[in-house]
This record gives sequence, C-alpha cells and structure tokens, in this order.
Amino acid sequence: MTTPPDKPKRRSALGSDPFLKVVREDETVGNAIENERETEEIISPSEPPPRQEKSFENDPEFKATKKTLEDLGKELDEFHRDPKNYNRKKLEGLVKDFIFELKTLLVDSGYFARIREAMTGDRTSWTGVLKGLRRFIQSDEVDDYGLDRQFEMAIKPFFDFLYYKYFRIEVSGIQNIPYEGRTLLVANHSGVIPMDAAMMKVAIFNEHPARRDLRFLVDDFVFHFPFMGTIMNRIGGVRACQENAERLLNHDEIVSVFPEGIKGISKLFKDRYQLERFGRGGVIRLAMKTKSPITPVAVIGAEEIYPLIFKSHILARPLGLPFIPFTPLFPFLGPLGVIPLPTKWKIHFGEPIQFNQYSSKDLNDDILINRETEALRQRIQAMIKLGIEERQSVFGM
Repeated sequence: MTTPPDKPKRRSALGSDPFLKVVREDETVGNAIENERETEEIISPSEPPPRQEKSFENDPEFKATKKTLEDLGKELDEFHRDPKNYNRKKLEGLVKDFIFELKTLLVDSGYFARIREAMTGDRTSWTGVLKGLRRFIQSDEVDDYGLDRQFEMAIKPFFDFLYYKYFRIEVSGIQNIPYEGRTLLVANHSGVIPMDAAMMKVAIFNEHPARRDLRFLVDDFVFHFPFMGTIMNRIGGVRACQENAERLLNHDEIVSVFPEGIKGISKLFKDRYQLERFGRGGVIRLAMKTKSPITPVAVIGAEEIYPLIFKSHILARPLGLPFIPFTPLFPFLGPLGVIPLPTKWKIHFGEPIQFNQYSSKDLNDDILINRETEALRQRIQAMIKLGIEERQSVFGM
C-alpha cells in the first residue's frame, strides 16, 4: 500500500437470491476474487480511520421501521415469483408505512434542517422554493466542468443521509484506491434513477483515508431534467464523452464510468445483476491511452430500489428520455413512486488492473481490446455474484 502523506492534499478537481442467473465466469477470475477478499489489506494505525456514523438500525425507535423493512423484503420476493399477477396494493401500503415511520427519524437526524438552512429565502410557497433552489445551485466559482465546492458541501448532508441511514451502505476494498494519481473506476449500472455514482462518490470521500474526490461521467439524458443536469455538474458530474474522460485522467483524477450505459439502468427486474455488453471497448482504450489503472467495482443493492417490470420507449420519445419506467409503485403512487425502496447496499472496490504495459499501436488491435473488455466484464460479474451470495436479504435485516 502506498504510504499516505502527512496531510493528504485535496486536489483541485477538473472538472442469496437463489434464482439469480449469472454469466459463467472463468475459474481463475472466481479464484482471484476469493483470494482478494481473503488477503484484503488492513489500514495501518498510523492512517486516519474512516469516519463512521450511527445507523438507524441501532436506534430503539427504529424497531417499527425494521419490521416494515422485513415485510418489504418478503413482498419483493413475492413480486419476483409472479410479477404479472402480483397485487401491488400491499407493497404500496408498506412503502407508505415506511415513509410515515421515517419522518420522525429524519427530523431527529437534522440532515434536512441543514439543507434548509442553506436554501435562504421564502419557503412558504412553490415560487419561494424554486427561487431558493435557483440561488442554491447558482455559483460564483466553479471549475471547468461546473463543480462547485460550496454547493457540494451544502448538499452533502442529504447524500450522507442516503449513504448512512437510508441505504446503510457497507464498503470493502477501499484500500484499492490509491492516495493520489489517476484511477478509472468501472462499475455495474442499475437503479432506473442511477444513484450508484453519487453513493460511490460519498464512499470514497467519507471512507478513504485521503478523502479523495470522484468525478463521474453522466449520460446526456440527465440534462433534459430541470435543474438535474446543473446539480450533477455542481457535485462533480461531467457530461460523458471520451475527451472529458481523457482530460480528467490526465489531471490525475478518479473517474467512474458505467460501460453498460442506458441498458444497465433499464434492465428488467428479472434480469437484475446480469451485466450487459460493455460497449465497443471504449473503457479499455481509455485506460490504455491514458495509462490509467482500472479498479473494478461491484454495487449490490441498487438493482432493487426501483424494480422495473415494464418500460415504454414510445412514451419517452417526446420527453427526450431513453425510456419511461413502470415499477410496482410508479406511476401508480404518483410522486411517492419516485422514492426508492430502502435496500441495503454493498460496494466492493476490486484490485486495480494495470494497462501501462500497452503502447499506442495496441489501441487499434480490436481482438486485444475485445478480449480485455470481456475479461473486465467477467471479473465484475464474478464480484457481483460473490456479493449476492454473501448478503442475507435485500433489505439487510
């Protein structure tokens, strides 16, 4: 492990589901994953310990909510067994119960109060709220890609709430991210409304001893939503393209990419955790060209936050969206259907794969590129398989 500096520098950023089917991975890949878990490094006492926050699960007041989560898990299993004939009324009722029970915990946590303080102005009307939101995302100082440190810190309590309290995320392999230098994180993509990038960003900043920043690439369709594109820019998101990724890596940033793209977040619930094709090898070419190591990442838990039972491309076209999702709760519950199910997440950062041994001529070797791309996909699939086997239930109870 690289020895940490005395004062880690904050770099100026540029910008066991028994029915689960998985792609068969090579035995050597599976063995490598097992060995990686067994030999995982322990952070030495000289390094600052990761910051931990108390989870709701340990609070006495959480008992009723815990029971609701257990019931949600059972209903989700029932839904999976027969999604076409499933009566969603019970699931809808459980979600409403969960939201009601969570209100007191949210107020007591103080997270939302801290966000309200940042949004100055009249909050008694929709006009006042919109004006406050506009002021909230306006910035006097941003980097080349729109990152605003002040806004990022102001909205961080909300993401911390999702990370620690709502999804109760567990992280492993954080030591595989270096203290400095460029790194390309490649992860599975899921969730309809993808929250994986934001939660990975929180994990690296909160759990890594060097408190490093993550820059994540954002699909174009996100910028069709009011405020959403701007908010993504303000917290470190960058419009996805090869040029932006190269520039960030050449400035020694940590960059996350999701090669599955739209196909990843639009997988039907029956196909969850089965990786889609990793494009045409753009990730491997990017790593070769910039001499960046690839850190494979497996995100477990995000596939179930919006169980996708149907998607419409026809309805989505006039809105400029890739698809309109239909879940057991959306659009039937209206705005409440947008609230993600409170699944328990696990994020595992695998051992880095080096690409500095390749030359520029290898960029045109399609056979090599395809082979490395498929090897990377199978490695992440193996990590996902192991993570699924290790978890006790979708909601972690």
